[in-house]
Amino acid sequence: MQAIVYKKYGPPDVLQLKEIEKPIPKDNEILIKVHAAEVTKSDCEMRSFKFAVKWFWLPLRLALGITKPRRQILGGYFAGEVEAVGKNVLKFQSGDQVFGCAGLRMGCYSEFICLPDNYTIVSKPNNINFAQAAAVPLGGLNALHFMKKANILSGQTVLINGAGGSIGTFAVMLAKHMGAQVTAVDSAIKEGMLRRIGADHFIDYNKNDFTKSGKSYDVIFDMVSGNSYSACVNTLKPKGCYLMANPRLSDMLRSVITSNFTHKNVIFAFAGEKEAELLELKQMIEQEKIEAIVDKVYPMDQVVQAHRRVETEQRLGPVVLSLVS
Repeated sequence: MQAIVYKKYGPPDVLQLKEIEKPIPKDNEILIKVHAAEVTKSDCEMRSFKFAVKWFWLPLRLALGITKPRRQILGGYFAGEVEAVGKNVLKFQSGDQVFGCAGLRMGCYSEFICLPDNYTIVSKPNNINFAQAAAVPLGGLNALHFMKKANILSGQTVLINGAGGSIGTFAVMLAKHMGAQVTAVDSAIKEGMLRRIGADHFIDYNKNDFTKSGKSYDVIFDMVSGNSYSACVNTLKPKGCYLMANPRLSDMLRSVITSNFTHKNVIFAFAGEKEAELLELKQMIEQEKIEAIVDKVYPMDQVVQAHRRVETEQRLGPVVLSLVS
């Protein structure tokens, strides 16, 4: 089978299409023919080993490989079809169309992958294709996790900073579904798409700093590392909630003080990517309460271009890799 492999850290050009041995499922595993995989910002960071949040560097270097990557096939989110199951697997059967998460095991940039049957994998929504389904788990699960943590009520004001990426697009749709007035912050090229999926207001961060606008919000969901913690907290209304998706270590420590000694709440708890939440997203997609956004789909032999597209931050939603000819 074919897979996209990288044997050293570096720019997108380190990714190469190679022929490797097809895996065989263990007793508790399923063999999945991967149709599509999302190309995420995390994939790009792991490939280059350059992280926006610096405190990730040492633990991830130890876990993933000090001098070269231990796991040489990227990709944590996929959609595909079950080809075979291990003898102890009862949950899936051959022919099931599924989507889900491979976690730090990764490996979704390949035509086939074996994963344990207890991973976050569920049947694909019946009203979207494989490329759209692959674009759901990362953004959908993280956005749903944080929007639930904020306990958003109908009529509240929610600002989403970094709204045009994988997580941000789902956050816009989910906050709107919960009844919020949504302000999206991103670059100007993303305004049309963000308004189409539900943003009531838009701020171009190249022209305006939302923390200096004089407006305040019930909830701020911030996916952009490096913002001023104090400025964001000061932009909250009384009893407001600040959600940090890419927190610095200093901000994590400050959040404890803010949450315990002021009338504002700061949350940085990371998403567990649970099966029940993916099933909830599937149901919302099938009921057309939210949709799966895809910027572009690239074939396997254009994975370098796909990574460059993600790194430029010009994408309008998730970028997806097609693994079928």
